[in-house]
Formats: sequence, C-alpha cells, structure tokens
Amino acid sequence: MKKPHVPVALEGLPFILFAAFATLIAALAGGKALALAGLALTAFVLYFFRDPSRVVPHEDNLLVSPADGRVILIEQVEDERYLKAKAQKISIFMNVFDVHVNRAPLAGRVERIDYAPGRFYSADSPRAALENETCAVVLDAGGGRRLACVQMAGLIARRIVCWAEPGDTLAKGVRFGLIRFGSRVDLYLPLDLRLELKRGQRVKAGETVLGSFPA
Repeated sequence: MKKPHVPVALEGLPFILFAAFATLIAALAGGKALALAGLALTAFVLYFFRDPSRVVPHEDNLLVSPADGRVILIEQVEDERYLKAKAQKISIFMNVFDVHVNRAPLAGRVERIDYAPGRFYSADSPRAALENETCAVVLDAGGGRRLACVQMAGLIARRIVCWAEPGDTLAKGVRFGLIRFGSRVDLYLPLDLRLELKRGQRVKAGETVLGSFPA
C-alpha cells in the first residue's frame, strides 16, 4: 500500500503556522482588516510551499526538469566548477508562484555536494551565476555520464535546502531539496544529451522531458 503524500513541503510548516497564528491573533483582537490580510498571507504561503505529485517518465534515457519555471538560458560552456569538462548548460528561473520543490533530473549516485556561500542578486541576472549562493548536487548517472544540478539563491530566496547527501542513490524524479521564495536551478549536462526544449519554455519538475541520451 502506498503511503499518502501530504501536498505541502514540511520546511514550509513554520511559515504557514506563523502566518495562521498571526491571523488568529488579529481576528481575536477585532482587527478585521488585519485578519483578512493575514488570511491572504497564510493562503499565499500555503500555496507557495505546495508539493504536488508528478508523473515521472520511466524511460531510463530521458532527462526531466529538476524545477518548475521558465527556461532562461541554453548554452554550451566550459564547466570548470562541477564537471571539469565541456557541458550543455540549462538555467530554469522560478518565480514566487512556481512550485519550489526540486527533483532529480536523472537516476544516479550522489558523487558530492558542493555548497558555496555568496550574494543574493536577482536569479535571472548574469551576475547571479558568478556570485550568488549555490548548492550543487553532482550525480554519477552510470555509463561514464555525470551531471550537476545547481540550486541557486536569488534576490528574495535566502535559504537553499538540500536533502541529498554524498553516496545517496537517487531515483529519477525524487525530491532532493527546495529553495524558499523564488530562485533558479542550473543544469550542467553531457554533450551527448539531445535537447528537447527551447528558451522561454515553461517546465515542470520531474515531469517535463528536457532531453534524451542515445539508447
């Protein structure tokens, strides 16, 4: 029997409970306008931390999106930080209305976790990739393929949460972390991946296929 899934990220509970408590206090104090504002805030925070189920494509050679959001960058780079090789880079920007739970784009073993403190520039700006706080999950997907999934803080996002640890084996589409209040996820991918997306496209974590490897 499958365990029921609570469609809210547990990391959001303190924020949800605080907003609900403040709303209750305002209502008891007779502040109708404040109570309504608190109710709206509570509803937004609950919506922000939603964690819906996703239908993950089962084919092993398909790579799925690690985040909900909009594709803002697709380019080939010389990656000296994570893969130490030429790579295809995809950047996905999450606004405050997107689901912020991140999922593994491909099955693999966590080779290492690279956390780097930094600044909090707007996540869709060029400076963000160079100077913002990041947490990278480097995956060994087998067959000599390695990829990096990089969570990046933003102007409003000040808290990266990563549940994965070195040595973990992740299934494709499994939840591995989240970023609070808007941000970005970058993917560094092998050159043999055939991309199946375009800039400006909206994608869903664990569900939208970004590309495929040769069978």
